Amino acid sequence: MRVRTDDRRRAIIKAAKDIFRDVGFERASMAAISAKVGGSKATLYGYFKSKDELFAAAMIDALEDQGQDLIDLLDASRPDVEEVLHRFGLAYLTLLASPEALSVTRTAIAESPARERLGEHLYALGPQRGLDAITDYMRALSAREDMEIADPQIAAHQFKVLLEAGIMEPLLFGAPAAFTADYAVTAAVSTFIKAYRRN
Repeated sequence: MRVRTDDRRRAIIKAAKDIFRDVGFERASMAAISAKVGGSKATLYGYFKSKDELFAAAMIDALEDQGQDLIDLLDASRPDVEEVLHRFGLAYLTLLASPEALSVTRTAIAESPARERLGEHLYALGPQRGLDAITDYMRALSAREDMEIADPQIAAHQFKVLLEAGIMEPLLFGAPAAFTADYAVTAAVSTFIKAYRRN
């Protein structure tokens, strides 16, 4: 039964992506999406409570596999913290700088003032999910004798900001990044380790 449910959800997202791409968010309707995938609007609303929620899921869907691969890099069982953070950082910036991810971010910024729920859905499915994974990793690091992390959540936010410095803001504006990804990640990891490694 679960397989059929997951397959149906994927089919709805695929149909929604096609319609959003063809006619845009404003002109797309839940009726058109349900007609394309087959079934009723009631069935569609059983999977997604609103068009905003479905739009968010459709936008995030293309990044889902890459996002999970990214999270898997935060392996707390590996002893070399710098190596884990560096590998994660490079993969993270590669994903964030991709055309798909930049498109999602720009759309979220553009649409959120008019559609508060859309921004919330996009944030929950994208940045928040990543921050939760980084926070879990920081929580694991806080148990190590060589690391001193009093607040894993703030440490996760700080590491994310360090990674994005000089990279994300220019790219969102269509300008070149201030640094290469490798340089930015090396600097971010170095700063983070100096701040949180126990002396």
